Amino acid sequence: MNRIIILTGIILGFIQLNAQNKYDLNYYLPEFTVENTNVPTPKEVIGHEVGDMHISHDRLVQYMYKVAESSERVKLERLGWTFETRQQLVLVITSPENHKRLDEIREQHLNLTDPQSSASVDIKDMPVVIYQGFSIHGNEPSGANGALALAYYYAAAGNPKLKEQLDNAVILLDPSLNPDGLNRFASWVNTSRSVFELNGDPQNREQNEMWPGGRTNHFWFDLNRDWLPVQLPESRNRIAYFHKWKPNILTDHHEMGTNSTFFFQPGIPSRNNPNTPARNFELTEEIGTYHAKALDEIGSLYYSKESFDDFYYGKGSTFPDINGGIGILFEQASSRGHKQESVNGMLEFPFTIRNQVRTGLSTLEAGVSMREDLLAYQRDFYKESIKMSKKDANKGIVFGNQNDRSRTEAFVEIMSRHGIDVHPLAQDMTVNGKNYKKEYSFGVSLDQAQYRLIKIMFEQPVSFQDSLFYDVSAWTLPLAFNLQFDYVDSKLDSKFADGGAFNPLYEPKNDLKISNYGYAFSWGDYFSPFMVNWLQGVGLRAKVATDSFTAEGRLFLPGSIIVPVQQQSKNPREVFELMKYLEKVTEPEIVALTTGATGGINLGSRKISTVTEPRIAMLVEGGVRSYDAGEVWHLLDTRYNIAVSHLPLRNMGRIDLDRYNTLIMVDGSYNSLSKKDVGKLKDWVRKGGKIIAFKRANEWLAKNKIIKVAFDKVEDDTTGREDYEDLSNIRGAQVTGGAIFEADLDISHPLGYGYTERSLPIFVNGTTYMKVPPNPYAYPLKYGDDPLLSGYISEENLQRMKGKAAVLVSRFGSGRVISFGFNPNFRAFWYGTNKLFMNAIFFGDQISSQAALGE
Repeated sequence: MNRIIILTGIILGFIQLNAQNKYDLNYYLPEFTVENTNVPTPKEVIGHEVGDMHISHDRLVQYMYKVAESSERVKLERLGWTFETRQQLVLVITSPENHKRLDEIREQHLNLTDPQSSASVDIKDMPVVIYQGFSIHGNEPSGANGALALAYYYAAAGNPKLKEQLDNAVILLDPSLNPDGLNRFASWVNTSRSVFELNGDPQNREQNEMWPGGRTNHFWFDLNRDWLPVQLPESRNRIAYFHKWKPNILTDHHEMGTNSTFFFQPGIPSRNNPNTPARNFELTEEIGTYHAKALDEIGSLYYSKESFDDFYYGKGSTFPDINGGIGILFEQASSRGHKQESVNGMLEFPFTIRNQVRTGLSTLEAGVSMREDLLAYQRDFYKESIKMSKKDANKGIVFGNQNDRSRTEAFVEIMSRHGIDVHPLAQDMTVNGKNYKKEYSFGVSLDQAQYRLIKIMFEQPVSFQDSLFYDVSAWTLPLAFNLQFDYVDSKLDSKFADGGAFNPLYEPKNDLKISNYGYAFSWGDYFSPFMVNWLQGVGLRAKVATDSFTAEGRLFLPGSIIVPVQQQSKNPREVFELMKYLEKVTEPEIVALTTGATGGINLGSRKISTVTEPRIAMLVEGGVRSYDAGEVWHLLDTRYNIAVSHLPLRNMGRIDLDRYNTLIMVDGSYNSLSKKDVGKLKDWVRKGGKIIAFKRANEWLAKNKIIKVAFDKVEDDTTGREDYEDLSNIRGAQVTGGAIFEADLDISHPLGYGYTERSLPIFVNGTTYMKVPPNPYAYPLKYGDDPLLSGYISEENLQRMKGKAAVLVSRFGSGRVISFGFNPNFRAFWYGTNKLFMNAIFFGDQISSQAALGE
């Protein structure tokens, strides 16, 4: 036993010594002298050298606090908290002299973005502002681990060159852009890591994390698509800080495939967004020369201009481009663990970290060397924006939805978070034949510094220089919120109401009176599903009107909710108090009903049905697309307070499906389910269960004969020989990465409740096209003959899409299957189609069997 203990100690000591010799701070950093010995090294705080293990977020935070406590160059600021209550931190790093006037520096810097003040700002001695952000994808951790070495170097090193750089720069070091994802991934690889002999086998468990992986945040969102729509707390905290400083350079440190090398921008020139000034790309290319030099010094392979793009402004490397800064993307080949075999040899985690550290330092060198050019570019960007706004024939934009103020306000909130001045209208307006009521409409003047950002939020591009996109090709935000909008050619200032964007102009709600008969409210508001779920949760029965009626001088459209007072589990006074509270905390007005003798249908009509309380489950893991599943989870949990059970595919054999009446199957592969599992699912639907399926899930349901939906499959239309070099371009041009299309909605259908217009913008990424069935009532949403509203789709796919069903209803026994050919909950900001999904949940069982495609 003693010999084993001694041998183990010798081996452990040898490994620690070897790691120290090979991968201590000297491996990552250029030669430097330590000036501030009070600053602890990472090892002194976290217990190991950088790269020996993957840093957990708690230890990362612990180290950053220690650095801030021990250096006059560093100030720590907390941006906020994640869903899992992890801190988002930024280290503000500059010289001690600059720290003494940090607020003054920031205010002077922000003056560059104000054309009225920028002319008087002297940039000769102004520091450049550099935001260094790491590992927004949690399973791309080399950046966050590299932040440990960078923080130490910035705080402790005494090199004259660094001191000069800190005199001329303010560094905003964000060590973890995705704390929850980083911690999830670190836990996986550290618990899977061998202690004595690291394993680089690509098939090893360590290098193959479990679903959903660490890339995403708590709700499985890709945070690097949320810089523009800002729907998640991590993004909102970060964007508020971004606009607090308006950095000149923002770096976004990522990882890519193991067999790659290292990428830095510029990306593919033909895929640049035309709204970004040409000068931006020139500066990006010049910055790239500093990265090349830094990587040459350590012999690392790299490339540029051959992949990735600068098109979608919702990414970290592109968002600064529409805000007067320069966004820089770094992509490092990933070890996806502590090491992994690759075509370039064994890729070790410390090697990936070193490249991130050195390009972090080359960014600082570039920023300081190009300081005046970057500051001048930022100043000129906003000056030119004002000039562009004055030349624009349009002077403003009005928008709104008179049936749903909540959706409109959610859009206004996005603009306000980006520093755009938005105002409610002081008077009704009619533009291009559309009515804009002041109670529900807002206006935005184009004559403001954020002119370019406003334009890209509202624009509807349909022609492009290139047909390949790294991400979506369209994001027209008013279409995402299903809002009508119009440009106006005269100034709107005189039509704006006093006060901020959320100054309520509409008349306050009348005091709700107690009723001994019932209460009613519209289903049109975005948060009406929250109201029904809350009522059911407190034990009240809610009913839905399947036809229109008038009561108390108001028109109630199909889908309106009625809460009878009698035959409830609570007395009339208790019902009243609950309804009164509900009206206070929600937008829609609740109306007290005095009689059932209403206009149109009466309140005792057979056309008024009880709303079944949803008991929802969702299949997850395996080949299920985690993004789409996370969007469902986030929507139901955070906006409607509805619980959804996550059922792993691997557990289907022992799951009691009878606990649920609604099963959600988002896009993905379900081929891991056995024949026995399929039979179990069929039995459940046959007894009255309801499936809501997205995209490829419908193909699986059709293959297993649960639905009889037919698909227009995309075939390879290439005829004759093509050159090999054109392969990726030809195939890539057939990818619909994300565009916006107009569909026709039957608003009398239960899935159309709450909508008042048949035209509905939907977001489509993918090529799932469902053929129109012979039953004319079974497809309440279909594409028109000219559906493209914004974005790119190949002509071949556009022809396939025309006239196809976007939503289709099937019956199987007593159950229903509601098939979506698209994702109605895309990235949390596609508010306009969330109601379709919620209608499927609350009213799917109300759909007549005669309006469903048969077995």
